[in-house]
Amino acid sequence: MDTQDAQNNTLSYTGFWKRFAAFIIDWFITLVGGFIIGFIFGFVYGFSTGTAEGVEFFSGVLGFLASWIYYAAMESSQKQATIGKMALGIKVTDLNGDRISFGKASGRFFGKIISGLILGIGFLMIAFTSKKQGLHDIMAGCLVVNKNS
Repeated sequence: MDTQDAQNNTLSYTGFWKRFAAFIIDWFITLVGGFIIGFIFGFVYGFSTGTAEGVEFFSGVLGFLASWIYYAAMESSQKQATIGKMALGIKVTDLNGDRISFGKASGRFFGKIISGLILGIGFLMIAFTSKKQGLHDIMAGCLVVNKNS
């Protein structure tokens, strides 16, 4: 058994429902944050241009970028978790149980788009894989583990 296998044997992988609960918390946070950012942007945009034309598109792009930065920055931080994951005592690691980089966290975030586009099967994989990985986790080389690991 190599060191990676020994490390992975000590990790406690987080299951589907706990991860789903963390997602709901994070979804609410990004929804409220996106609404606030969109409101401020829409107000400034409308005031400076004198029109609301195009504000929905730009607000959508801004919301997407804010969501990406939220997930990638939080999951690659010292805490290794978003607020929802912290609330439930889980964190994101690489395959060795170490902290992931911003780039790897970004790959994981964009991989979630693919997990969703294939009718959510990429997310459902969490319930059926041995390391509780979704397609986006496998693509990015990540694990979601209980924090006591």
